[in-house]
Amino acid sequence: MNNKPSILACVTGQYDCDRIIQTAAALAEEHACALRVLSVLHPTDDYTKVSQELEYLYKVSKENGADMTVIFNNYAPAATAQFVHDNGINRIVTGMHDGGGSSFLVMFNQFAPHVSITMVAKDNAVYSMDVAKAYTR
Repeated sequence: MNNKPSILACVTGQYDCDRIIQTAAALAEEHACALRVLSVLHPTDDYTKVSQELEYLYKVSKENGADMTVIFNNYAPAATAQFVHDNGINRIVTGMHDGGGSSFLVMFNQFAPHVSITMVAKDNAVYSMDVAKAYTR
């Protein structure tokens, strides 16, 4: 991977995650960043339930100039944080926070508090939380 800053679209096996990829692509273009797409799946013996959805999201990723990585892991927040660390990601784009204290976004933020987060609602409204930098005198 090159040293260009990257934005990561975090998707699940759902067709409507295309909105996340498209929003991340627009942000990547606006900020001159590379676009990456990641899906973390629970290990199982049968991926047929999400195979068509993942194929569709792969197609949307390619149409937006991104690669798509699939990781098999039981704990998406930690796996995503490790991917972010290993690949120099400075912002993730996801669906909306579900409000729970142990949700993906809450737990991800504990693993990677230095990464800005953008959320895309089902109606395509976009909400961003940027990392604030503290300055001392």
